[in-house]
Amino acid sequence: MSIFGRLSFKDQAFKLREDAILDAATRTLAAKGFDLMTMDDVAAEVGISKPSLYKHFKSKEDLVGEVMVRLVDGALEQLEAQPAGLTPAGRLRALLEWALRVRLGGGLPFLPSTSPHVRAMLTRNLRYVTRVLKLNKQLEGLVDEARRNGEFNADLPTDVILFSYYARSCDPAVEYLQLYSKMDTDAIVESMLKVCFDGLCTASGHR
Repeated sequence: MSIFGRLSFKDQAFKLREDAILDAATRTLAAKGFDLMTMDDVAAEVGISKPSLYKHFKSKEDLVGEVMVRLVDGALEQLEAQPAGLTPAGRLRALLEWALRVRLGGGLPFLPSTSPHVRAMLTRNLRYVTRVLKLNKQLEGLVDEARRNGEFNADLPTDVILFSYYARSCDPAVEYLQLYSKMDTDAIVESMLKVCFDGLCTASGHR
């Protein structure tokens, strides 16, 4: 049974509006960033009054925290739903593809890397921290396994590979390609995946 099947009509309407608020906040954060985003912006985007918005989230910090919780939950759900036959590197590649597509659609604000204030705010959010630690543990395990089975260079420490992987998800090249190249979304995603997993050099070009 879906979550909506267990909710009253009033609660369903509340949940749908909350989802719309999170969608609007995500778009606004992707466009403006945390510092410039206001609750007025989000309320206007959803088409509700600011008092109605505060019935769902008591502050901008709470709203942004929930946006980031939902984002990490999305990543965890993607990992859970992956086909059983994928290799560890294949699972990491599939998750990065998902993240890049969400990002190109304006749904992936990279807040922790943008400001010390945002990092401190999210560090105080127990729900967010718990999910991030869970996601990081799963990804670290996949990197370790990929190193052991020869998919990744075992000479590179796990942390180097893992943090390089995270960096690809927020690489500014994605926005530059979207704005200034003639590549469509599929081409951008495929190119970024090749850069991440295959590198820049051909096999004969390695030194």
